[in-house]
Amino acid sequence: MSKADVINRLEEKVLAGQEINESEARELAKLEGSDLYQLFAAASRIRDVRAGKKVDLCSIINAKSGACSENCQYCAQSAHHQTDVEVYDLLDEEAILERALQMEAEGAKRYSLVTSGRGISEEDFVKALAIYRRLARETKLKLCASLGIITEEMARRLRETGVTMYHHNLETSESYFPNICTTHSYQDRISTVKACQAAGLDICSGGIISLGETMDQRLEMAFALRELGVQSVPINILSPIVGTPLENQPVLPPMEILLTIAIYRFILPEAMLRFAGGRESALRNLQAMGYSAGINATLVGSYLTTSGRTVAEDVQMILDMGLEV
Repeated sequence: MSKADVINRLEEKVLAGQEINESEARELAKLEGSDLYQLFAAASRIRDVRAGKKVDLCSIINAKSGACSENCQYCAQSAHHQTDVEVYDLLDEEAILERALQMEAEGAKRYSLVTSGRGISEEDFVKALAIYRRLARETKLKLCASLGIITEEMARRLRETGVTMYHHNLETSESYFPNICTTHSYQDRISTVKACQAAGLDICSGGIISLGETMDQRLEMAFALRELGVQSVPINILSPIVGTPLENQPVLPPMEILLTIAIYRFILPEAMLRFAGGRESALRNLQAMGYSAGINATLVGSYLTTSGRTVAEDVQMILDMGLEV
């Protein structure tokens, strides 16, 4: 069977509502050269049919920065690493509301507080709940939260304030996770995802590629996300940060990043595959091709410790690709 036939067969399978398996995903991972463009086109059609042409725009605020107890090897905010990251406690309500209103005016539809640390203290959690109540009153944004490891009871309290989605990345595959973090386990992350699902929250969970993992390990993460029923999958690309153990880690070539995105669309046909941190520096002039490869959601504005493009630039890129916002 030719490579073109493999792509066509698996596209038809996914469009028919069936799931591809790990062996079939590995077949796609072997594609190279001009075959990649056929794969991207197939992933784009799968996106259009199974998920639609609307691109979901979300934004975040780094609501509590630095001094994190965890030793994630890529992270500027870890207290285990020597970086220039700014360190501050939970921002006040007015600053968070001001940023929310700004992002809403620029076109974002979702907004999330993101706090550094293994979890959030009860004192800060109570403050966060009050902030979310105000955001629910004074904006029309869909509210998300990313507060680290939390319990089901905490997730229920978030839901009662109007939060609808909880963000908690798996970060990488279970098999590669010990190379990335040893201060908590992969199972801790799974447990948080399941606790939030039990509380009725939708889940935003993905990871970072280009950490030194293999393609098979990237696929392993995708199948874990499918098994968990994750609705929103942020795909971050490593931005090597001076002072972290991964400061000299080579970043994947753009075409391998796009190949990964396209295979994720085959595995997760109805998910919001979300462009996230690192896309500007890793893909450079090929960012728009992410939409050709199946992306249908984007984190806009600045990220946690790195700057992004303007929202207007991202919106124009999406419209230029024939998609809707």
